[in-house]
Amino acid sequence: MSPIAPPRGTKDLLPDEAPAWRWLHETHASVAGRHGYELIDTPMFEATDLFARGVGSGTDVVEKEMYTFADRGGRSLTLRPEGTAPVLRAVLGARLEQRWRPVRVHYAMAMFRYDRPQAGRQRQFTQVGIECIGDRDPSYDAEVIEVAWRFMAQLRIDGISLQLNTLGDRDDRLRYREALSAYYTPLRDSLCDDCRRRLEVNPLRLLECTRDAQHVAGAPLLRDHLSGESRGYFADVVTHLDEAGIPYTHNQRLVRGLDYYAHTAFEFWHTSLAGAQNALGGGGRYDGLAEEIGFPATAGVGYALGVERLLIVAANQGVAPVAQPPAQLVVCTATAAGAKEARKIARHLRDRTTVIADLSARRLDKKLRDADRLGARLALLVGLDEGLVLRNLRTRAQQVVTADTVLDAVSAELLQAAQEGVP
Repeated sequence: MSPIAPPRGTKDLLPDEAPAWRWLHETHASVAGRHGYELIDTPMFEATDLFARGVGSGTDVVEKEMYTFADRGGRSLTLRPEGTAPVLRAVLGARLEQRWRPVRVHYAMAMFRYDRPQAGRQRQFTQVGIECIGDRDPSYDAEVIEVAWRFMAQLRIDGISLQLNTLGDRDDRLRYREALSAYYTPLRDSLCDDCRRRLEVNPLRLLECTRDAQHVAGAPLLRDHLSGESRGYFADVVTHLDEAGIPYTHNQRLVRGLDYYAHTAFEFWHTSLAGAQNALGGGGRYDGLAEEIGFPATAGVGYALGVERLLIVAANQGVAPVAQPPAQLVVCTATAAGAKEARKIARHLRDRTTVIADLSARRLDKKLRDADRLGARLALLVGLDEGLVLRNLRTRAQQVVTADTVLDAVSAELLQAAQEGVP
């Protein structure tokens, strides 16, 4: 019988990768927390309508990428493909916005999209993000961007650029859709099948297609269809970013892939991620989303960043932490008779450092070899005729200790290693 492999597009988190994973999540929670954002989490699956109505029926996410199934009661459910709609549902469903505004929340959640797997993009992937819900002011758009900017600065990742645009309000986009439709309709026969469909459903999506990218340069610009109010809103966002010292590129072709965005839209690009996959993540304002999912009109703005892509960049730049030995010290028994004493000493030593107890019946030399392979610094040998022996696995030096002195001896060894800067 052949072994069962993980589903295509999924990836196990192995112990060697866990330190970098934990570092990224803890850094994001810390930076978001310093800006007043509190942790939120939502179910891994939701009613399909939440995404069909919220994300948009004309998007690739809804039409091609969602994992949708019927439960035993015949209800249509979908594995979460993105975080904004579920978080907004949770906040408004609990009426948090009636207690204070805006509601600031951050999250770290697994998402699921049926897509072609490649480096940094899996069918199950993780995003960290924030949402600022309940107030419409340009300062909040800038605040959200600043949180992401500070987070990536805290990771010490270089080479990031902020791509910024405005999508205007609903009336602006309606005028722009008409202009795009007029431009692309004569080109219909030269478009790919997806873009011919997008032309009827949502012409903005044509600007994101890589197969028909040759037509984008001549397409109308959204700025020519913006109202004075929308221009003023975007100018205020830019002013706040300038005050915060955050550089940006005004990318007038940036539209984002979900229908709920309005006004500010942004992405963070990195030079090492080529082609269509150069975005580490992004976000924007979504003031119309609450109404689409059945709640009263409520303003909101947020971002989501791809954990896997961030970790690739961090690893390439050498800023992510590497795996450390699972234990600094291994307590090894030389005979079965020493097991009880070894367990007692191991419990005592765990007050000072990380300890693994190897009480198996294997030979002592094999236990020491495995302790060395684990990367442990010290081994305590229990059950030898001469008593307790503390061995430095790096220098091979060893000393005889007693139950009363072993804690001090271990502490001295670890202190010396720390002073020498030895990992």
